Amino acid sequence: MSTFSGLNTAYTALVAARQGLDVVGQNIANASTDGYTRQRVNTSAIGSVAQVGPLSTRFSVGQGVSVDGIARLGNTFLDARARTASASSGYWDVRSSAMATLEGTLQEPGSNGISASLQKFWAAWSDMGNNAGKPAPAAVLISQANALTAQVATGYQQIDAQWSSVRQETEGNVTALNDAGKQIADLNARIRSTVAAGAPANEMIDQRNTLAATVAKLAGGIVRESPDGTVEVLIGGNALVSGTIFNEVKLGGSYLMAGAGADPVQLEWASRPGSPIALDGGSIAGGLAVLAPADGSGTGGALAEAAASYNTFATQLAGQVNAVHSTGVIADGTTGHDFFALDATLPPALGLKVIPTDVSGISTGTSGLDGSIADKIAQIGTVAGSPDSVWSTIVSGIGAASKSAEQQSAIADLTTTTAVGAQLSNSSVDLDEENMNMLTYQRAYQGAARVMTAVDELLDTLINHTGLVGR
Repeated sequence: MSTFSGLNTAYTALVAARQGLDVVGQNIANASTDGYTRQRVNTSAIGSVAQVGPLSTRFSVGQGVSVDGIARLGNTFLDARARTASASSGYWDVRSSAMATLEGTLQEPGSNGISASLQKFWAAWSDMGNNAGKPAPAAVLISQANALTAQVATGYQQIDAQWSSVRQETEGNVTALNDAGKQIADLNARIRSTVAAGAPANEMIDQRNTLAATVAKLAGGIVRESPDGTVEVLIGGNALVSGTIFNEVKLGGSYLMAGAGADPVQLEWASRPGSPIALDGGSIAGGLAVLAPADGSGTGGALAEAAASYNTFATQLAGQVNAVHSTGVIADGTTGHDFFALDATLPPALGLKVIPTDVSGISTGTSGLDGSIADKIAQIGTVAGSPDSVWSTIVSGIGAASKSAEQQSAIADLTTTTAVGAQLSNSSVDLDEENMNMLTYQRAYQGAARVMTAVDELLDTLINHTGLVGR
């Protein structure tokens, strides 16, 4: 190696150390930046060049150090694991939240629940049997009956309002999914150009990974990397993003719970309306599961099934009370009169109404004022298949489903915390490690500078002082 090549070797060492310090500075500056992945300088030794001639030496050393690139220290397997866990967490969080809200509307057990209203309703019939034909207990009975029907209607309306709210939230999640997909496609184009030019695209890859995590939280899916630096993002087995191409999605289906049976809410490709996307996780999948129509077996969407349960309860309450009430006589001596009416134009829970307005329309006995019919109606709540047992089954079913969803959500959240923790332990910045790296590069820079100074002094002696001895 010539003396001049020694200067170049020292120079490459200075460049490498300086590059290392720059990367350490970038890491420290972004230690608290969400989604940032730590970076390292990749270097390699420059080998010696074979020389042939009278001035060549038998042995030679290398030509210094080469900066080969700036590596992003991410792990694709840990990233994929975190996305999968996040998709499950997003799905169960939506379901758990919806079930907790639904359970809260029941107000059971408590003095404001339908169970308490039923007890008051049956008790009013019992008082009516003991005071047949009297207006005061009749007024109490009618008041309790109206309160019960209003409570049933209110419960149904709360479910209907919650259904609309969940649909609106799901619509917002679809908008967020489209925004993330568009940004990923844009970043793919920029990353491909940057990689093709030989420059690092680490920060843009970090941004893209953050957006991919957002897509996973919303709709699950798979991320596939391509050799040109771009990625494919698949949901339901089809590409939401492929290279620089983004395929928009939309939320189709009814805007009303009542119409969801004929026109279910579903995620669709904007270019193929009516073609549903089968999601494997994410908040949108959770929302769609909650919004699904009732299927007649109790395994449909939680809200539609709860609404159907209210209708069943209202129908059975009216049917069982009317079956007994119609066998008695009212004040004018006629029979066959119902106590409850169901408006055929409305769902039973909303169409349940009290027919009598005063004591004259209430049947308390089979003849005169014997109170036998009122007593029979008062006992309805204690028999098998009563409205009370139907309501109890509804409440216990919703409670069990809510508890199950809560447990699944807790498990999914714990799994996500573990997966994200493993991801961060690999990719996040450790300030202690960076400080050690900073000292290492600092010493390397100082050493390279000393080598350059020494070589410079050797050259000065060779050029300016050789041959002066003896003059």
